[in-house]
This record gives sequence, C-alpha cells and structure tokens, in this order.
Amino acid sequence: MNTVVYPGTFDPITNGHRDLIQRAARIFDKVVIAVAASPRKQPALALAEREALAREVAADWPNVEVVGFDGLLTELLARLDARILLRGVRGATDFEYELQLANMNRAQSPDVETLFLTPEIQNSYLSSTLVREIARLGGDVSQHVSPCVVDALRRRFATDGA
Repeated sequence: MNTVVYPGTFDPITNGHRDLIQRAARIFDKVVIAVAASPRKQPALALAEREALAREVAADWPNVEVVGFDGLLTELLARLDARILLRGVRGATDFEYELQLANMNRAQSPDVETLFLTPEIQNSYLSSTLVREIARLGGDVSQHVSPCVVDALRRRFATDGA
C-alpha cells in the first residue's frame, strides 16, 4: 500500500491543509494526517481537539486517517510502516526550512522520502499562525478554515477573554 504521512501541528487545520489532503488522497492509497502534540509551541487547541477537527475536515476521503503523536516523526513512520512524508511549501522561506527538516529526517531514517506540494493560489498566504491570531482578536476566519474550525476557535477564544 502506498501510504503518505502528512505531519503538522494543525493549530488549527486550515483550507490550505485541506487542499493538500484532498490532493494527496487522489495520489496515494492511504493518507495519514499526523497531528503533533508540539507542547513547546503551546498550541491554542488541545491535541484531542486538533485530531477531531482534522477527522471532520478530512471526512470526505475514506482513505484518510488521523493519528496524534508525540515524539520523533521518524519513529511514527516506522510504527506506521510508512516511508513518504508530505509537506506543504508556500514559498522560498518555507522551502529552506522544509529542506532542513527533510534532510534531518533522512539522516535519522535513510529510507524516508519527503514530497513537497504547493497550495492552490487562494491558499498560498494561509498559515495556522495568522488564522489563530485573527481568531484571537475576534476577526472572521470563515474563508480560511472549515466551519467546525471556526466554531472551535470561537469557543477557545471566547473563554480566553482575548
């Protein structure tokens, strides 16, 4: 089976992520969205909520599954018996960082390959960081994320008071 793993914090999952998931689901037999715990990033949404949102966003594609993980990505790949990583690249800055990660992953596990996809033009400026900040300040993010994510962000920042 041709499996690709799409790792990320997904805090929150955006339409840019959804675009890449949809395209990967057409290319690969199985797509695993690997939601990283990333405690050092201090995510706004809890891991379980990010996993649930990813499941809801990807519900249209039966060959997509979601797993949460904490630890080395290469260890997760070994557990999943997967050797292909999917990463999104919006521009040159993303590429430099992603190339560094790809080379480090390959150094840890030489059989791991990383594939880069660019987002559709309407998603090329999106980042979870920007969406999260707009939501935190009470702005409308509905054009950037699925309705379930809009609701989750509203709940999260309504209790935050900021």
